[in-house]
Amino acid sequence: MLDLQDKRVNGPAIRLNSGDNVAVALREIASGTALPDSNVVTRDIVPAGYKVAMQDISQDEPILKYRVTVGFAKTDLPAGTMLHSHNVEFREFDRDYRYSEDYQPLELLPPAERATFQGYLRDDGRVGTRNFIAIVSTVNCSATVVHAIADHFTKERLTNYPNVDGVAAFSHHTGCGMEMTGEPMNLLHRTLAGYIQHPNVAASLVVGLGCERCQVGGLFAAQRLVPGERLRTLIMQENGGTRQTIAKGIAIVKELLETANQCQRETVPASHIMVGLQCGGSDGFSSITANPALGKAVDILSRHGGTGILSETPEIYGVEHTLTARAATVEIGKKLIERIRWWKEEYAVGRDVQINGVVSPGNQKGGLANILEKSLGSSMKGGTGPLMAVYHYGEPVTTNGFVFMDSPGFDPVSATGQIAGGANMVAFTTGRGSCFGAKPSPSIKLATNTPMFQRMEEDMDINCGAILDGETNMDQMGQRIFEYFLYVASGGQTKSEVLDLGRHEFIPWNIGITG
Repeated sequence: MLDLQDKRVNGPAIRLNSGDNVAVALREIASGTALPDSNVVTRDIVPAGYKVAMQDISQDEPILKYRVTVGFAKTDLPAGTMLHSHNVEFREFDRDYRYSEDYQPLELLPPAERATFQGYLRDDGRVGTRNFIAIVSTVNCSATVVHAIADHFTKERLTNYPNVDGVAAFSHHTGCGMEMTGEPMNLLHRTLAGYIQHPNVAASLVVGLGCERCQVGGLFAAQRLVPGERLRTLIMQENGGTRQTIAKGIAIVKELLETANQCQRETVPASHIMVGLQCGGSDGFSSITANPALGKAVDILSRHGGTGILSETPEIYGVEHTLTARAATVEIGKKLIERIRWWKEEYAVGRDVQINGVVSPGNQKGGLANILEKSLGSSMKGGTGPLMAVYHYGEPVTTNGFVFMDSPGFDPVSATGQIAGGANMVAFTTGRGSCFGAKPSPSIKLATNTPMFQRMEEDMDINCGAILDGETNMDQMGQRIFEYFLYVASGGQTKSEVLDLGRHEFIPWNIGITG
């Protein structure tokens, strides 16, 4: 388990663990700066978020951050050298998975001490944090129609339905020209079904063209969906084409609005909160502020019976052994490694993608040298509790506590899988700045540093940079994030909702062949 407490500030830099051979610059450090409480003098300009060698590091020696290997020295690196991708090498190395050796059962709070929020209790026992009507396309051929239906219901037309958060269209780019059977179609089916029957959705209308491979009937049969008062369907080829289907869809939604508006918030336990954990535009501060603070909030939520879903499989690569060691069972740990091996040995072989070392230009500019370093911070979002389950993309999440879902690192695709799995909220950390939102689940934006928070305050909900500024500590920030979970779950608006983000972020993972 990572030690997040053993930090020491050396003037303008912070050493994250006494066993580290690097420190992270808290602000830009000029060349020739003597770092306090050390014999180190910087040999280069060290930008904020970048690493500086705190001792002489020999060629091929591991670079240690939080006492975890984040790369290897390409050459001999004297103390005071600025370290980044030009002199830190990404390479494979053996890791001891130590399956379940650090597992400690989660200690739940007594029921009387658990938090509550105001949510929408659904017939299946799940609870929504929002109350949407979903218009879902089975295939790209009906995308225009579902958006036209949803766009009809402007804020002005919804004024008579105060309990409805909106009418949202969910279209995608596939559904035909794809494999009829197997995992690609199964994945699409469970993703669509996850949105159709999501706890944040009061009622759904599913629209198909009619001749596509992802048939409405096939989807409903595979996912055991039953049409009814709250679940309606339309087939364009059977309803007169584009214009007539739009008109019929609008008429159906008007009926669904009456039903949805009857839903009322009521007091429910925080165990019904399920948060999808995301990070995008990460930087060198992500592992110091926002990600471990979000992890603290997940630990708190787990003790109240709630659930945090860590995803983005390429962004745990290199530190997966820190997760397998605290898996509840050996089988759970091995399932995580099986997903990583699928990525490395089948899916991403020879590709210029994150899991093979290369992070995005924004990550690079933010001080992250490679995927090993990014993964170190990304994994912290899951907190320190036991890993209770591992899920395939879009599978229904039924286990409480800290769980993992296989997904790519591309945030909209990853969040789509988490929401399909049941996440009724998303928490998104960012160092470079993110403008993400995802209907029907509200997205909370957590900034890693104060300058970016101030620059993009219209998009940011919480400034975790306050930890570095000395205004608060990690435990206090974790509690603040948890309390914000309760506020948002009860209907409080996030910045992304104020900006009406999330209309274009439904992107199912397309893993199959287009034929």
